[in-house]
Amino acid sequence: MVITIRGDLDIVTSPQLDECLSAAEHTHSRIILDLSAVDFLDTSALAVIVGHWKKAEAAGGTLALAGARYRYTKTLWITGLADKLTMYETVDEGVLAQASAADQARAGGQARAGGQPRQ
Repeated sequence: MVITIRGDLDIVTSPQLDECLSAAEHTHSRIILDLSAVDFLDTSALAVIVGHWKKAEAAGGTLALAGARYRYTKTLWITGLADKLTMYETVDEGVLAQASAADQARAGGQARAGGQPRQ
C-alpha cells in the first residue's frame, strides 16, 4: 500500500498520520510512505514514522519511505536510523522492490511447503 502525504507533517498533523498508519496496518503488512510532496517535516512526525516502522518490523511487515528529501531525513541519518529504515528514491522503485521481495518470499514458502529442507 502506498500512502501519499502532502503539505506539512508537524505536531498538529502527526496525530492524523498516526491514525492513518494505524488504520493501514490493519489490512496491509507492506506500506510505503510517499513523502515527495511534503513541504515540512518535524521530529514529532519522524517519531510517529519510526514508531510505526518498529511496529511493522516486529509484526513481520515493512514500512518504507519514498521520495523523502534529505533535509527531512537528516535526523534519521544523524541517529543511525536511516541505515535501518528502508528508503527509496521514488515510489515506483519502492513498489517494484517490495513486489520482488513478496515474490521471493512466496517462492521460498512454496519450496519449503513442498518438502524442501530449510537451510
